[in-house]
Amino acid sequence: MSGFDDPGIYYSDSFGGDASVDEGQVRKSQLQKRFKEFLRQYRVGTDRTGFTFKYRDELKRHYNLGQYWVEVEMEDLASFDEDLADYLYKQPTEHLQLLEEAAKEVADEVTRPRPSGEETLQDIQVMLRSDANAANIRSLKSDQMSHLVKIPGIVIAATPVRAKATRITIQCRSCRNTISNIAVRPGLEGYALPRKCNTEQAGRPRCPLDPYFIMPDKCKCVDFQVLKLQESPDAVPHGEMPRHLQLYCDRYLCDKVVPGNRVTIMGIYSIKKSAQSKNKSHYNVGVGIRSAYIRVVGIQVDTEGSGHNFSGSVTPQEEEELRRLAAMPNIYETIAKSIAPSIYGSTDIKKAIACLLFGGSRKRLPDGLTRRGDINLLMLGDPGTAKSQLLKFVEKCSPIGVYTSGKGSSAAGLTASVIRDPVSRNFFMEGGAMVLADGGVVCIDEFDKMREDDRVAIHEAMEQQTISIAKAGITTTLNSRCSVLAAANSVFGRWDDTKGEENIDFMPTILSRFDMIFIVKDEHNEERDMTLAKHVMALHVSALTQTQAVEGEIELNKLKKLISFCRTKCGPRLSAGAAEKLKNRYVLMRSGTRQHEQESDRRSSIPITVRQLEAIVRIAESLAKMRLQPFATETDVEEALRLFHVSTLDAAMSGSLSGAEGFTTQEDQEMLSRIEKQLKRRFAIGSQVSEHSIVQDFMRQKYPEHAIYKVLQLMMRRGEIQHRMQRKVLYRIK
Repeated sequence: MSGFDDPGIYYSDSFGGDASVDEGQVRKSQLQKRFKEFLRQYRVGTDRTGFTFKYRDELKRHYNLGQYWVEVEMEDLASFDEDLADYLYKQPTEHLQLLEEAAKEVADEVTRPRPSGEETLQDIQVMLRSDANAANIRSLKSDQMSHLVKIPGIVIAATPVRAKATRITIQCRSCRNTISNIAVRPGLEGYALPRKCNTEQAGRPRCPLDPYFIMPDKCKCVDFQVLKLQESPDAVPHGEMPRHLQLYCDRYLCDKVVPGNRVTIMGIYSIKKSAQSKNKSHYNVGVGIRSAYIRVVGIQVDTEGSGHNFSGSVTPQEEEELRRLAAMPNIYETIAKSIAPSIYGSTDIKKAIACLLFGGSRKRLPDGLTRRGDINLLMLGDPGTAKSQLLKFVEKCSPIGVYTSGKGSSAAGLTASVIRDPVSRNFFMEGGAMVLADGGVVCIDEFDKMREDDRVAIHEAMEQQTISIAKAGITTTLNSRCSVLAAANSVFGRWDDTKGEENIDFMPTILSRFDMIFIVKDEHNEERDMTLAKHVMALHVSALTQTQAVEGEIELNKLKKLISFCRTKCGPRLSAGAAEKLKNRYVLMRSGTRQHEQESDRRSSIPITVRQLEAIVRIAESLAKMRLQPFATETDVEEALRLFHVSTLDAAMSGSLSGAEGFTTQEDQEMLSRIEKQLKRRFAIGSQVSEHSIVQDFMRQKYPEHAIYKVLQLMMRRGEIQHRMQRKVLYRIK
């Protein structure tokens, strides 16, 4: 009986006998171990200077802040282990999963012990970035499929953030059997539910086909967002349309970019089943055809180019340099010189544009109203005076710049439009140019060619700085805190001095909303023409050789930084002395006293409304903002008044605005009515007279020529006379 207490040794192969599966698992766990070592041990710095564990510290910092992500540089990974980086490039889908699990384990180690209530470990998202050269959308071919690619472009559309299940639980309809924790692959791929339920129970009928349904409340979901990427305009070959690509972002990559941003994408080039077409053809051709998209694993937003850039991301060294720059005594002249240095002359306009770029301070009054702080500027003038070039430059160097042309923009395109979403069939709103440029500058070229009702749409945006909409069941108010820089030609194409105010066909309502109105005339003057021709020739000859900035100018990038820095950091107010001075000057300007007339030896026939007073305040504030001063001093007010004089007052004096709302004096008015009475006496209803003879007649009576033309214009506008026979003969109707 001795054999009874000798139990045999039984053992089972707990690893499963299948060696091939085993190998794959082992390899995976080894790779995960290597990834974990990389995250734990990768360090920057040398032993002497002291080194830091880069990813360990980053994981810990992010985890404690509740940000469950870490950004890994591919170069670091390659310097740690060449093979790992190669695996990640060639087969990113599975290896990224391993890297995220490794990151989760490392986070678990570095954050222990966690406070109570937060014991459960969160998943960590790993984002990748690399300094490799970016490819082009056109170069993505089938051999890049499911590899890691890097692509630049512009984001042109973004869907709202929606939820996508990562793990689902399904239940059978008939036998209530549940299968839980099924992993769904990330990306735009779906998950095919099993067709048959394979639980066998005695005495029960078999479950029908397709019995499973998803239990939504037992699913784990993550955020995801679909973006549309368009290749950058400089990469498009001649005569081709830019191409588009769909991007899929999830978790912390959502809402990182807004449409209009320039980005560089790191992502996995993947495929998805193309949607089933509605008209199923009898021969199904596209059986293996898939459409491509990119699963994003890292986004870098480029600050170059327009769009929302470096808002507040200024290093301390840069800040010191910018403050030093702003403290220079002649900073105002320097900035004015740096604006479009390739355009000769027009110093006052450049100074005004400098004020517009910096802007005044926006004030919020205790009763809830706001006063705008942005300066609007209108340039009127002859063709060939570099107006559009200035506009283009301003679009480049303002933090957010939008350039539109008058003829091609409608009221809805400038303010906001309501469109129907093609997918969900409900209405949503798209902001136009004024809304997109919130916090920047809108440049409108060919302002005079705009249709009248489109121009009215800008009124509210220019003074109240909001855009109200009531269309298709959407009633909202959008912010449009932007400056408007407009350029326009006169009615006759060129400025015609004899015609007086007929040169402008703007309503006084829109003119009073502009803080400064410049009239740019192309005057014939030999020495000026000489210097201008020299300047242009020099530009054409040495366009490629002169890349560095000229002495006494700030280069474009630094100017851009300075502008956005001053706009965010500084909001000056008028000092008491300056306010007192401005008040006195304003009263002088309004009353048009003899003393003021003697000072400026001209009749002050210009109405200065309160809007113009506020304009001067804003200009003074922007001058203080250039120097980063908290208060605008009396010298600022002096310069602001000077700018206002050379722009709007000169425009008003040049006869251009006379006739517009109160721009004419009493004597002028009397003279005009005298001429009109005489005309009507001489000129019976229904008779014809040549225009030339009338003008000659009145000139003999010592009436000024422009006054005669003005009366004729007024009568034509009222429909009392009209032109006949190629505008030579006047015919009186009533």
